[in-house]
Amino acid sequence: MLVVTAENVPNHKIVATKGVVYGVTVRARGLGRDIVASFRGIIGGEIDEYTEMLEQARAEAMHRMEKHAEELGANAVVMMRFDSGEMGQNMSEIIAYGTAVIIEPV
Repeated sequence: MLVVTAENVPNHKIVATKGVVYGVTVRARGLGRDIVASFRGIIGGEIDEYTEMLEQARAEAMHRMEKHAEELGANAVVMMRFDSGEMGQNMSEIIAYGTAVIIEPV
């Protein structure tokens, strides 16, 4: 599955649009991560535990979006974007979305 953030794929044409596709995941921070993050917050710098959690969440959301596109018979997703939000005090929602299409080389 080809996934791009652009409207078009170079050297390809869109021959069919299958519709909007998305993948969603919600992740909760654990108590252990919060404690470690609190200590790192005091001394400054990147909080690796949260970075890793968000990278995994984005990968899962993207995988689910690709699966949704495959179910519609698409071979590509154009205009892919991520969005995120907070749910409650310790949960993050990550959404990957785009337009499922069928492309062919020109």
